[in-house]
Amino acid sequence: MRDQRLLGLRGFSLRPAPSSDWLQQPPQPFQNQLVDRCEKLQLQSAAITKYMAEVLPGKNQSALSAASGAREVVVQRLILVRSMCENEEQRLLEKVHVEEERAHQSILTQRAHWTESLQKLTALRTYLVDMITNLNDHGLVLAEQEIFERTEAADGILEPQESEKLNFNQKCVQSPLLHQLWASAVLSCATGLEEVHIDERTVSPLLALSEDKRTLAFSPKRAKPCPDCPERFDHWPNAVGAKAFHRGTHAWRVSVDKSCAYKLGISSSSLQRKGPGNAARLGYNPFSWVFSRYDKEFRFSHNSHHQVVELVKCPTQVGVVVDLDGGEVLFYDPTACVILHSHREVFTEPIYPAFAVAHQSISLVQ
Repeated sequence: MRDQRLLGLRGFSLRPAPSSDWLQQPPQPFQNQLVDRCEKLQLQSAAITKYMAEVLPGKNQSALSAASGAREVVVQRLILVRSMCENEEQRLLEKVHVEEERAHQSILTQRAHWTESLQKLTALRTYLVDMITNLNDHGLVLAEQEIFERTEAADGILEPQESEKLNFNQKCVQSPLLHQLWASAVLSCATGLEEVHIDERTVSPLLALSEDKRTLAFSPKRAKPCPDCPERFDHWPNAVGAKAFHRGTHAWRVSVDKSCAYKLGISSSSLQRKGPGNAARLGYNPFSWVFSRYDKEFRFSHNSHHQVVELVKCPTQVGVVVDLDGGEVLFYDPTACVILHSHREVFTEPIYPAFAVAHQSISLVQ
């Protein structure tokens, strides 16, 4: 039922203002329009009042409950992760202790064995010197059999040989869980990522480098002569980072979603820059370690040894983690949280981030 005040407006008369065209219409239709407008405002106000009285309190309670549930999920999951990490830590430390004891016992055994052998050799040498000093030729002939038996026993003592049993086996601390958590933590932590820039002096004439020195684009048709310098790759579409790493752990991410042909990884300062040979080709010499894509094939390459990497889908980003002290380079998909490949190596030279692209472009992610 309409409000009485609104119904009263039906008989109200307004005198039109000469200067207002929108009022130049019969009074009754205009009154009805005002009434309809007021009714709409009343209905709108009622809807807002109902929303504030009924919906918002429910939404507030729902948000509080959802927040409480989210906190509980976070706490419970972190408790589980923490418990798993503590158990894994205890397990790995026990394996380290066992391996340390094994290596120590092997060393003690070898020490005892070679101490005894050294004593035998020393005693035999003393015996032979004494025989030579105190016996004449006839006496030596008479003692020939005894001398032969003693020296024959010494012949069975071999020279020490290198044995892996005497070394600490680093494989005892291999853990997929620790590996995954470590790589994810390094690449997810903003402070763990390096501020990597590409050295423009090294960029191949087949590539174009962006002004911020973070994007490499393959542009063979637009290739232009570049100042020749010892650092520049003159044949392969390569480039390396401007900063060398000497020790510690370093990580960077590269966006690769635009390219179907690229290489990412590291190279040492001994990598050659000139010519079409393998000496300057990433992954085909002892001085470069790279993860590469060509169309739908992915692989890890080092010193002309190629290992196919089976992937379910193409990564849009690839993270590179290099641990110079621990001797490892690792390639990681930060979006899927998956280790693509890892390789252990003893690095003896400074290491540079290395890049190659033969389709579209790749970009460092900062």
